[in-house]
Amino acid sequence: MHIFNRGKLGDLVSLLSGRDFKERTFKEEIASDSFKKLETGVLNFMNEYSFNQFVLAIKSAGFISPKLLNSKMTLDFAYTLFLILQKGDEVPKIEVKRYIQKWFILSTLTGRYIGSPESQMDRDLRGISSKGFISFLKENEDALLSDAFWNVRLVQNLETSSINSPYFSTFIAAQIFNGDRSLLSNSCRVSDLVSIAGDIHHIFPKEYLKESGHDEKSIYNQVANYTYFDTVVNIAVGKKAPNEYFKTALEQCNTGNILIGTITGKGEYLKNLEANCIPTSIVEMKSDDYLDFLKQRRSLMAAKIKAYYYSL
Repeated sequence: MHIFNRGKLGDLVSLLSGRDFKERTFKEEIASDSFKKLETGVLNFMNEYSFNQFVLAIKSAGFISPKLLNSKMTLDFAYTLFLILQKGDEVPKIEVKRYIQKWFILSTLTGRYIGSPESQMDRDLRGISSKGFISFLKENEDALLSDAFWNVRLVQNLETSSINSPYFSTFIAAQIFNGDRSLLSNSCRVSDLVSIAGDIHHIFPKEYLKESGHDEKSIYNQVANYTYFDTVVNIAVGKKAPNEYFKTALEQCNTGNILIGTITGKGEYLKNLEANCIPTSIVEMKSDDYLDFLKQRRSLMAAKIKAYYYSL
């Protein structure tokens, strides 16, 4: 893709056969030139330094684990774009990684390469070739990432129970990028839990919700009810209602008597809630407040993803 500026595999077969797309004939010199270009493309693709720099760009954007990657096609095109920008002179080399991160996240949030990826890649390569990447990016940001997207569509897209949702994965990546600590912890980072031994847990405990009448799996397993808890914190939470265990966590900021989590300062407690997109009213919430909590947290999560994108 990065050598021929074409996204359809069938075009490569035609080029290697010597097809002249303008005259619609086959020429030996086109076949010979195509094989030379293919060799160059394969060697560029295999270059260890280039590949490691690309991986570094994706990981430094917060996508540190394969579990956060939802589309191989999106990753493929990001690497294609990396190779194009690396060999070109439109974007300063020091800024290539930042632009790759932005395009990867834009593509992830909009599902750009999910349906008919070859056709979309082909259109994008032609657009980048004719307009230049920076103009092409700005054009797509204006068209796709409007206020309506951030404030409405993304919030709606977060209304899902799929843990593999690209929107939830991007939220976790945003937390990792910001160096956020896991909920009710002042020492354990989200990145540590994602990459080492962490599991996603329910903010409103599953058993608590089921006992309270919210017994549909698609309801209690909403991604807006998920967070990364340190194992010790999760055990302490158990089946407690949020108004119970968050009240305990807040009270220990005054007493210093640690019962849940490791936070002992109110400012630190509030900062931790903000980093995890938890409304401060959680300290008063019971099962009757669950659906309202989901709405509030989706909006906070969408706002965090927006801030993350524009901070790159």
